[in-house]
Amino acid sequence: MGLFGSTGRFRGFFGTPLTPFDDDLQVDRDAYVKHVRFMVDAGISALCWPMHLAESLNLSVDERTELAKLTVDAAGGDVPVTIHTSAPGTDHVIELSRHAQSVGADGVVVTTPYHWRSTPDALEAHFTAVGQAIDIDLLTYSYPDAMQVEVDAALAARLIELLPNYRGTKDASYDMQSFTELCRVTSALRPDFSVFTGIEYLLPNMAVGGAGSFSATGMIAPRLLRSLYDAVSTGDFAAALPLQHRISELWFLLQPGYPATIKAAMEIMGRPVGRTRLPILPLDAEATERLRVRLGECGVFDEEPYGWDATAAPDPERAAARG
Repeated sequence: MGLFGSTGRFRGFFGTPLTPFDDDLQVDRDAYVKHVRFMVDAGISALCWPMHLAESLNLSVDERTELAKLTVDAAGGDVPVTIHTSAPGTDHVIELSRHAQSVGADGVVVTTPYHWRSTPDALEAHFTAVGQAIDIDLLTYSYPDAMQVEVDAALAARLIELLPNYRGTKDASYDMQSFTELCRVTSALRPDFSVFTGIEYLLPNMAVGGAGSFSATGMIAPRLLRSLYDAVSTGDFAAALPLQHRISELWFLLQPGYPATIKAAMEIMGRPVGRTRLPILPLDAEATERLRVRLGECGVFDEEPYGWDATAAPDPERAAARG
């Protein structure tokens, strides 16, 4: 059926699960299933694993393929699942994407190739080869600060002409000019095409025609994220503005040391997923304590569930003891 099914344009926010590790830094599958179910039960719109937040570059091919299937199985059809299948070589991306299709994923997310500063013609050939190799939906991923190249409006337009299963793009440029142009050009060519931001800047995103975002903070503060999305999607921008500011404050708190900071915040919230693999260093005790205090100041303990039960009430004792 694909990510977009028969309902047309997909709108919402993607939960991007981390990869839990045990004390030996091996994948903790039981914790991963808990993690996925927490996000589904907390109300995310779709899943995408393994983004860079999930240490995709630190995982073996066997780990990526095994957990791709586990993601689909754990979601249980409750939300659409996309798999991030990026790799430096196009043939590797095709192999991972075909595997994602074989285990029941609804789509794949593919970035511009790592390391190579590909020309626009090479990027077109890369994404076209991937899209033609699968029947499920393709979403491109543009991260120009890291890759030094981008999926701009002109390339997106060309891919829409070439690929009927090219259904959206994640734009991590954080450039409103390029994002707005992407929305303008793609909506004219394919009205059900979805443009997402890399982080939860939902208010400016959806106001200019965006479809939503991928989420890094939603696993820490899912209720705040849902409130923001609901306000924006119903056009209540006055209610959305203070929520957007809170999300921005939380993101700037979690960004230094990413993704180790988010793993530490998960543990503080009673949802431990282990340490990070090298070269990502875990937070030390002092930094973790500063993070705990700041999370309290952001109101997370007052509003968000503690532990793996997404329906749990906030813990009043933890809220009272914050700071």
